[in-house]
Amino acid sequence: MARFNHGIYLSGFNHFMSTDNEKVQAGAKKRPLLVVLFLFFALLAGAAVGYFGYQLKESSANLPESKEKENKSTETAAAEPIYFPLETFTVSLQPAEHDDDRVLYIGITLRLKNQASRTLIEKYLPEIRSRLLRVFSQQNASELAGDEGKALLVERIKTEVSKPLYPDQKADVTDVLFNAFILR
Repeated sequence: MARFNHGIYLSGFNHFMSTDNEKVQAGAKKRPLLVVLFLFFALLAGAAVGYFGYQLKESSANLPESKEKENKSTETAAAEPIYFPLETFTVSLQPAEHDDDRVLYIGITLRLKNQASRTLIEKYLPEIRSRLLRVFSQQNASELAGDEGKALLVERIKTEVSKPLYPDQKADVTDVLFNAFILR
């Protein structure tokens, strides 16, 4: 009987094992389905996050604060200085009653508002230099010796260069900088 009991025991064990194997096989069949479903929901969640992130970015671009930032960045780009150095001038000044002949040696750089002004000055450079020579030759040494005289000269230079060079075309000069200034 021991054998018989043993055989029953084994057959019961085999029955127990076969039930576990069936459960494992059934679970194994369900796992790929669970993995596919998990990946699908993860992809769907990622797409939703991307979409809402894009919408948030677009809506914040339409806010007044972002437009102010865009304007400031445009102003910063436009505020970069555009310089145009001119060759130095050597000019005889108007003689004063008690002075001998005086000479002005002056080097200037024009600060311009935009690139269009630079292009215009390059195109009409001989005419601009001629205008400036006339302005310089009308000065006298005693006026140019002081700071007020130099400030007045800067204004005269800006006015002269800003005059129309061609109908409806003029250079926008924002400042005049001295590179050299010698009175002899």
